[in-house]
Amino acid sequence: MLFLQIAVAVLLITGALVALVFQARYDSERDAEKQSLAAAESFADAPGTVEALRSPDPTAALQPHAEEARRGSGVDFIAVMSTGGIRLADTDPTLIGRRAQRIERAAAGEAFTEIFEGEPNDAARAIVPVVGADGSVVGLVGAGVRIENVWGSVDRQMPVLFGCAAAALALATISSALVSRRLRRQTHGLGPTEMTRLYEHHDAVLHAVREGVLIIGGDGRLMLANDEARRLLELPPGAEGRHVADLGLDADTAELLASDREVTDEVHLAGDRLLAVNTRPTVPFGGTSGNVATLRDTTELRALSGTAEVARERLKMLYDAGVRIGTTLDVVQTAEELSQVAVPRFADFVTVELLDPVLLGEEPSGVHTEMRRTAVSGLREDHPFQPVGDVIRFVVPTTPMAAALASGHAVLEADLTVAHGWRAQDAAGADQALAYGVHSLVTVSLQARGVVLGMANFWRAERPGPFDAEDLSFAEELAARAAVAIDNARRFTREHTMAVTLQRSLLPRVLPEQNALDVAYRYLPAQAGVGGDWFDVITLPGARVALVVGDVVGHGLHAAATMGRLRTAVHNFSSLDLPPDEILGLLDELVSRIDQEEGRDVDSDGITGATCLYAIYDPVSGLCSLATAGHLAPALVRPDGTVDFPEVPVSPPLGLGGLPVETAELRLTEGSRLVLYTDGLIENRDRDIDTGLRLLRSTLAEDTNRTPEETCQAVFGAMVPAHRRDDIALLVARTHLLDSARVADWDVASDPAAVAPVRAACGRQLETWGLEEIGFTTELMLSELITNAIRYGAEPIHVRLLHEHTLICEVSDGSSTAPHMRRAATTDEGGRGLFLVSQLAGRWGTRYTPAGKVMWTEQSLVNGQQAAAGLLLDDTSW
Repeated sequence: MLFLQIAVAVLLITGALVALVFQARYDSERDAEKQSLAAAESFADAPGTVEALRSPDPTAALQPHAEEARRGSGVDFIAVMSTGGIRLADTDPTLIGRRAQRIERAAAGEAFTEIFEGEPNDAARAIVPVVGADGSVVGLVGAGVRIENVWGSVDRQMPVLFGCAAAALALATISSALVSRRLRRQTHGLGPTEMTRLYEHHDAVLHAVREGVLIIGGDGRLMLANDEARRLLELPPGAEGRHVADLGLDADTAELLASDREVTDEVHLAGDRLLAVNTRPTVPFGGTSGNVATLRDTTELRALSGTAEVARERLKMLYDAGVRIGTTLDVVQTAEELSQVAVPRFADFVTVELLDPVLLGEEPSGVHTEMRRTAVSGLREDHPFQPVGDVIRFVVPTTPMAAALASGHAVLEADLTVAHGWRAQDAAGADQALAYGVHSLVTVSLQARGVVLGMANFWRAERPGPFDAEDLSFAEELAARAAVAIDNARRFTREHTMAVTLQRSLLPRVLPEQNALDVAYRYLPAQAGVGGDWFDVITLPGARVALVVGDVVGHGLHAAATMGRLRTAVHNFSSLDLPPDEILGLLDELVSRIDQEEGRDVDSDGITGATCLYAIYDPVSGLCSLATAGHLAPALVRPDGTVDFPEVPVSPPLGLGGLPVETAELRLTEGSRLVLYTDGLIENRDRDIDTGLRLLRSTLAEDTNRTPEETCQAVFGAMVPAHRRDDIALLVARTHLLDSARVADWDVASDPAAVAPVRAACGRQLETWGLEEIGFTTELMLSELITNAIRYGAEPIHVRLLHEHTLICEVSDGSSTAPHMRRAATTDEGGRGLFLVSQLAGRWGTRYTPAGKVMWTEQSLVNGQQAAAGLLLDDTSW
């Protein structure tokens, strides 16, 4: 053995020595090639090399530099050649004028290195092209190290290598001798024959005993297992050397085998067997750190094993039910989770029926004889049961379902072939189920807080064994857990439905009639709960329209109710006909006051603000005035398809005031689309605001001819996330400009005599528009308004008529004094002007401008003459 080890060491050391020599020579050659390439490239790229090659006497110009470069780079030679390979300069002058071999690649413009064999010397060389300013090759530079110099460095290392090899051989000989001596002591002087016989006896005894034996090392790896242990534990091939945790054993068994615990006849599960396990450490008996384990198959405990396995599986199913049932607050999804968790481990098919009020989120009440099938799960799709959505009736009291509802406990029908009460309800359906193979049933009512929510039915068809009495308690426990989850989902559905209903009732149901804008809108509540997003379209005097989008911070009924208060306030403030900045200023004060009132309630967290964007569009001038309080700026799609986000002065959200709100003005051409939205459209947990704005811009720019309705569909289709955590409100308005032919205006002198000419001009304009029917009424109202402006107002006085879906009359003057209607006595000569206006006009009012005020009226385009005549006849009695 010792000589064999020494021979193997000699062979290995010799092989390593030869490999090192060849490796050293190979490395030296590669280093020489790299050194040559660096020297050649440096000389080729040196300033003046190209000019020297093109000079009349390249040899004289290059020879001194070649020798100097050779000494500086440490190579054996440097040669400069023409593109044809003729040496023009060389560190060996005798070679000048001679042609170099195998330089074609460099002449083609490729630098390369090689081990050259030939005249004048074998060498590791590099050939590099010299490239002129125009990119053409004007010459070649070669550099190299002779092979004898390359290998000389290797030869100088040979004594060291041989010395190391001799030292390694000496160490191997000494270590082999020590190992052999150690082995002789460990084997007590036994020779190979005796050792072989000993191990043969050991293996025969180890594998012949009918008790499993395992030896596990201190690191938890299996060192040895006899045949009986492999059979009992069903160990895979090649188990030795693997950790016991990787052998597919039961977790408790693997933990015991890897530990240092001493146990005696501890029972463990292994497949369908119960094993009595004994473990002892090997250290006290002269072995290395580890354990020896013996295993016995306890056949007398197999019946107990089956019972324990069933109980263990039931506990695991209940744990899975707690994890898998109720993952969402959706009633139908929860019922489906109940049906899926029991298949196939407990039943082959599961059907779940719920009362209709439960599905709608309402409190169940009344009789429970009719339920709607909500979920069906099974081993196969071609089941014989009524599909989801059908109404299931339990009117026959002898059915197991009716019995379960009456008693409140699970009912067992172990053999459906003799269950006459079950067949009494639906004989045809029962025959179909029996023909399919359904043979056993457990039915249990779903109850929470003592209230029946539905039924769960567990059916067996594939497995031959029927349900037994022990399955009833498990079915009741499973149904009880599912019923709590279903009831929670029902309560959430009710609250969510109430909040959504409240919010939708507070949002506009129909848009007002107007011709300035084509408007479309979308609103989606959050899936987890409604929020405080809202929008509005409000008609203003002078054919103008206000667009509003806002968002109350928070979710739930509180946010929805606050949104309704703010929307009502916006309508009221809009009736004052104020500019957007003043409207938002009033809203800011309102929200601050609401916050203060909510703050006094210990059960309220307050509103903490809201955002709002308010815009007013005038179709006569095409001017859009808008202001924002913490809200995102709108998107503007121009008729040419360009999409902009106009810069609107930023102000704090409502309720967090302190800074004034500023108004921006935009001049909109006809056909422009103004897109207002809330942050739920562009921002979610998977997308930040900047990304959302880029996606909105690209979506709006896709088609310039979309209607507002098509724009809403495209934006929602591209941007609405699958899971909405916030409300989304979208308002798209396409602008129209009022035809100049439908606008007429006159300047009026501050003289009562000027009323008649203006009145006559208005009459002619109404005839031009085909509105003679309301001409008398209009002239009467204009006379009163102009007379009031001359008498009580200030210059300049201006009259404007707008022919839209109504006739709008406006009289403006430079005074900010507010006119008001009063009751005139029978003896008063005046005081009836505004009363006449209020009776003849559909709407009338006053709005203030920076230069004064405007008195305006709106009247229908028909029936004005009759109303005026009737009013004047009534006035004759005054």
